[in-house]
Amino acid sequence: MTPSIHDTVHSVRAPRRTAPRFLRCAAAPLLLTLSIGAAVAGVSGPTLLKIPGGAHGLGFDDLGFSHTLDRVLVPAAQTGNLVLVDPADDALQVLRGVAPAGGGDHDAGTTSSSYGMGLLFASDRPQQQLLAVDPKTGKVLARIALAGQPDYVRYVAPLHQIWVTEPHNKQIERFAVSAGATTPSLRRLGAVPVPHGPESLLIDTADGMAFTNQWQNHTLAIPLNDLHAMQVWPNTCRGSRGLALDAMRHTLFVGCAEGKVVALDLARHGAVIASAPTGKGVDIIAWNPRLDHLYVSAALSATLTVLSFDGRQLLPLQTLPAALHSHCVATDGRSMVYACDPGAGALLVYRDAAGGGGTAGR
Repeated sequence: MTPSIHDTVHSVRAPRRTAPRFLRCAAAPLLLTLSIGAAVAGVSGPTLLKIPGGAHGLGFDDLGFSHTLDRVLVPAAQTGNLVLVDPADDALQVLRGVAPAGGGDHDAGTTSSSYGMGLLFASDRPQQQLLAVDPKTGKVLARIALAGQPDYVRYVAPLHQIWVTEPHNKQIERFAVSAGATTPSLRRLGAVPVPHGPESLLIDTADGMAFTNQWQNHTLAIPLNDLHAMQVWPNTCRGSRGLALDAMRHTLFVGCAEGKVVALDLARHGAVIASAPTGKGVDIIAWNPRLDHLYVSAALSATLTVLSFDGRQLLPLQTLPAALHSHCVATDGRSMVYACDPGAGALLVYRDAAGGGGTAGR
C-alpha cells in the first residue's frame, strides 16, 4: 500500500532542548577550553535534539548539510526515515518510510544521503539500493540495485551523477540521473576501483575533483574529467577517515581515526601543510568557511574538537563534551554544529558564536 503524503511527511516542532544526561550528572566530563592568544572559539553546548523513533538508539553513519535546502540531512538509520533539520529553529521534517525500518545498527534502514537536481538521493542498506526521493513528500521516485552494500552517497553536480562508495567491493559505483518529464530515472554507468578503500567521499565541484581515502595512510584525488588519472597522496594517518574542504585555500582536511586531523595542499599534490591532535575515534569532520573552523568529533574520546585554520596552522581552540560513539558532525556554515549521539538516538547541538567572519548568530 502506497502511503499518502500525510502518512509520509511529518513536520515536528523542535522539542525544548535539554542538556544531555552525561552533562547533567555529577560525573560528567569537564568542558575544556584552550585559548590560543586572544582567539577563543566561543562554542556553546551541547543540547540534545531528539530524532523521532530514536528512543532506543540509532545507527547513525552520515550527517550532511544542503546549502540549497538550508537543511541538515539526517539519514535516521533503522527508522527508515530521512530527517531534515532547519538550523534556524531545529524544526524537523520527517520523510517516513524511505527505506525499510528495523535492525539495530548502521547496516539498517538508510544511512547516507545527498541533495541535487531537486532530489534527495539516499542509500537503502538492507536492500542494497540507491533511491531518488522527493524532498517535499518523501516519496521514492526511482530506485536501482547496487553491486554491494552502500556507504557514502554523493551527488556529483558537474557530471549530473550519483556516486556510491562500496567498501566491501573496493569501488565507487557511478549512476547517471535524468530528471525526466514526470519522474527521474537512474542508470548505472560503471565503477571506479579503489584498492584498500574507499573510505569517505568528497566532491570538489569548483575544481572538478573527487576525493576519497584508502583505509590507511593515503588519500586519493580523482579528476572528474579523467577517472583513470587518479593520484595517491600520503596523508600520515594510521586510519584515514573523514574529509572536509577549505575551497578558498585549496586545502583538504583528513580526519585520522587515531586522533588527529591533517591539512593537505591541493595546489601541491596533497603536500602536508599541518596537523593537530584531537580526540580518538575520528570519523566524519566538517568545515565552516565563514569562521575558518574545523569540527572534529571523536567516538572513543566522546569529544568535539574545534580547530582554526589560517592556511598555515591548525590550532585547537576548544574541546567540548560529546557522546560515546559520536563519530559524525555537520555544520550549516554559519553558527550551528550538529554531532550524532547514537546511544540517545539524537543530535548534539552546538552554537559557534565566534567572530572573524561576521556575526554568527541565528
